[in-house]
Amino acid sequence: MKNTNSSPASTETNGKLLPILTYSSTPSPSDEEGGWSLAPILDVVRRRAIVIIGVATVVSGISWYGSFTRKPTYSSTFQLLVEPITDNPSLSGLTNSSSNRGGVSLDYRSQIQVLRSPKILEPIAQKIQAQYPGFNYGVLISQLAVVQPAQTKLIEVSYQDSDAQRVKFVLDKVAEGYMRYSQQERQGNLRQGVEFVNDQLNKTQSRVDLLQRQLQAFRQQSTIVDPQAKSSQVDSQLTALEQQRLEAGNQLAEVQQVYSSLAGQSGARAALSQATSYQQFLGELQNLERKIAIEQARFRGENPTLQALQKQRDRLLPLLREEARRVLGDRLSTIENQLTVLQVRQAAIENATQYWQQQAQQLPITSRQYTDLQRQLTVATESLNRLLQMREMLQVEVAQKTVSWQLIAPPGDPQVPGTSTPQNLLIGALTGLIASATAAFLLEKLDNTFRSSSDLKKQVKLPLLGAIPYYPSLYESSGWGAMLNRSTATASSMQFLFSEAFRSLNATVRQLSVKSPKRSIVISSAQPGDGKSTVSLFLAQAAAAMGQRVLLVDADLRSPQISTLLELPNQPGLSDLLLDNLDFNTAICSIAPQEQTGSTSALVRNTGRGGLFVLPSGQIPLEPTELLSSQKMQALMEDLQSAFDLVIYDTPPILNLADSSLLAAHAGGLILVASLRKTVRSAVMEALENLETAHISVLGIVANGTRGQAYGTPLRYAERGVSTNTIEN
Repeated sequence: MKNTNSSPASTETNGKLLPILTYSSTPSPSDEEGGWSLAPILDVVRRRAIVIIGVATVVSGISWYGSFTRKPTYSSTFQLLVEPITDNPSLSGLTNSSSNRGGVSLDYRSQIQVLRSPKILEPIAQKIQAQYPGFNYGVLISQLAVVQPAQTKLIEVSYQDSDAQRVKFVLDKVAEGYMRYSQQERQGNLRQGVEFVNDQLNKTQSRVDLLQRQLQAFRQQSTIVDPQAKSSQVDSQLTALEQQRLEAGNQLAEVQQVYSSLAGQSGARAALSQATSYQQFLGELQNLERKIAIEQARFRGENPTLQALQKQRDRLLPLLREEARRVLGDRLSTIENQLTVLQVRQAAIENATQYWQQQAQQLPITSRQYTDLQRQLTVATESLNRLLQMREMLQVEVAQKTVSWQLIAPPGDPQVPGTSTPQNLLIGALTGLIASATAAFLLEKLDNTFRSSSDLKKQVKLPLLGAIPYYPSLYESSGWGAMLNRSTATASSMQFLFSEAFRSLNATVRQLSVKSPKRSIVISSAQPGDGKSTVSLFLAQAAAAMGQRVLLVDADLRSPQISTLLELPNQPGLSDLLLDNLDFNTAICSIAPQEQTGSTSALVRNTGRGGLFVLPSGQIPLEPTELLSSQKMQALMEDLQSAFDLVIYDTPPILNLADSSLLAAHAGGLILVASLRKTVRSAVMEALENLETAHISVLGIVANGTRGQAYGTPLRYAERGVSTNTIEN
């Protein structure tokens, strides 16, 4: 497998050393040559062609339909020269202030806001309403744009509407209104503007003063100068209290454990073993017991010496019990005091934590209030500064001679801005392609299965032992010849590719056995339906065709499949051997060549050099795991390895079942089968984690159900009919 290195290791399980393969990613030459590859994108396009075509067609159609059915929008503009091109030298000194940097004496931003204000546009809208009923200031301002072209003394006014005549009429009226404003009202409005600005200055100044007092009162009331600093303080206090709580909890748990241990029998023994006085009494008692035992062996119960020793023992026993109660009572009292202190400390920490948590809960509210006040104060201050600047400008402007505006570019004929028909078609096509590509790659991201053998090899850091082609006619009742109504040549080619895939898999497995012979292999999958039984069956046939004596064991004692596939009786079988202590030769079936074309058993043939044998599962037991983990099963596995060149175990899926791991621990390794476009990635990863935890040697993975592969020379040989003894269905 590319990009993987294997290193042998071993682990001991039930006295046997099992090889464990570990893998680490290393860059392959193809990866080092680097570069961006189109292959993954082309794979996505091929897999999601229907989605791409469908989404592109729908989105492009909607875009084209909208571009052709949308009503045209007309637009026109006019321009006003609002300042002389050459400044008057006698007045330049008056306008050379901080408010007139860059040679611009007019506050264009404010002027544009005035031109868009209801005071100017409302009378104009009323005149337009006489021609177009329903027209008002809201309609006018929504379609009217007033801007200053960059670095000019011009104001450009534009208007757009679906009616070309209305566009021309509206702009004519707006131009007339602006010129009248310039000629008749501007000078008077400047003085009124100064008065207005002064009035706004007083209100804004009062607003700023009020907000400053509110902010000061808020800081005094909440004792918070900076919410950020307060937040940091609260966080640090909570962190420190949490650390103290954990330490106190650990200490309390330790003391409680000591208390429980001391209160129990084992703890009492430990405490008494450390008490010197108790041990002295205990030693004397043991010495008396030995003497009494010696005297009882020599004399009867009426012996004076024996009676004296028994009286000494009776006097010593109460003393020993009293000493035990005293020792245990002192220790328990000390531990109880420690428990009380730690519980009080923990309660104090909890109270402090609750206080700071309440502070933390209140902090967002106070922080929001502080932020609102600060923001309002900032806005009010900025407004105050702007008003001060505006008053200064207006005062200077009032002192100057007012110059009338000039209409240098009257409203022209309305035009339809936009794109041409070819451009609309191109935009619609590009929109459809982008939407379809997005949908395709989104579906790829949501797909949680392995899509190809290369994808499987990339995601799973294990050797890819083989890739089994998708064979839809494998178990059809009509037999292999039909091949979904294909021609005989095509069916034969598919059989050839299917057969060669298992021969290649068998060759790969045999190469793994060069340094470490593997007489038994467990085959499993992450989840049901991945084709593990099919792989087990045809791998066994391929190995038998190479001259080996192969035994296929149906170790799936929960849902056996091998006997059904081969149309063999299921009893006696593996479970019967383990339950009834039968000889394994009584349950093993030899698969001989048959001439049936409609049965699966006809697919498996002996070559004369080796042979294929099958051990069915037998009756389904109540506790399969108990049988497979028994000593009988281990002994049976050793006997089967001695009797056959290769033993293949077909086992249940790995997830949530221990059967595969139990057998693999005593076999040469495990092969994991994954079905493309079906097996969930997370299931395979979880299965591999379970195997790694159980220290199971995983030989590699088999990709089942590959499609659309370029088989090249093998396919051409198949079409010529080179192989006639391939697997048939």
